[in-house]
Parts: sequence; structure tokens; C-alpha cells
Amino acid sequence: MKIREVMTQGPVTCSPTDVCGQAATLMKQEDCGSIPVVEDGRLVGIVTDRDIVVRAIADGRDPETPIGEIATRDPRTVTPDQPLADAIKIMRDDDVRRVPVLQDGRPTGIVSLGDLALEQDPESALADISSGSQNN
Repeated sequence: MKIREVMTQGPVTCSPTDVCGQAATLMKQEDCGSIPVVEDGRLVGIVTDRDIVVRAIADGRDPETPIGEIATRDPRTVTPDQPLADAIKIMRDDDVRRVPVLQDGRPTGIVSLGDLALEQDPESALADISSGSQNN
């Protein structure tokens, strides 16, 4: 099975100059836990809800802190045509829950641990949680 068959397509993105508060609001609106950070159309990083909490709020930073200061730079990525096993290996090796999907260097999707759980073991607790309704 290929990444394209399970990934979330068309992720919302932000720029390194957008601020933490904006990213948090986007995550709430889009019901997502990560946003690719893009500069001139190219992926330069990824910011997660955990990054905002641990690298910004817990450090006493202002909600106006630029995303570029807290995002993970140059994350490992996959392409839509790679096998699911490649995303699983990255998640295991890098201890991450989401991997950006790039097509020609531009974000086209995100594959998450939940996406993989739904595909690999639809009866698992993680798959059940991942298929639930949006957080409110």
C-alpha cells in the first residue's frame, strides 16, 4: 500500500513568520495537530501542538513568538508513492507521530500515526480513537 492511499491531503500550511497563536487557532479550526511550515512554497519545517506547548508556552514565550523559532526544521518526509513501511520507519526512528508528504518538494499531505493505525489495524484502540469525531 502507498502513502497516498492513507495520507490526509491538502494540509493547511503556515510560514516561519506566522506566530504561535495563529498556528494554534489554525490547528483548532482544521482539527489537526501539526502544520507544515513553508517558505516560498517549499517545506522548511513542521510545527506541532506539542511544540507550541513545550517550546513556547512552557518556556514562558509570548503567543506572538514566530513559528520559525519553535518549529522542527527540515523534518524527514515521504512522497505519495512510497510504501507505508517508509513512513512507519521514520516514525519509529525519529519518534514522531506525523510525517509530511511532499510532491516535487511541496507539501501535498500528512501521514499520521492514526492514519496508519486505521489502515494497518482498524480494530485497534488507536484506530478507534483516530476515527472519532472532531475535538470540541
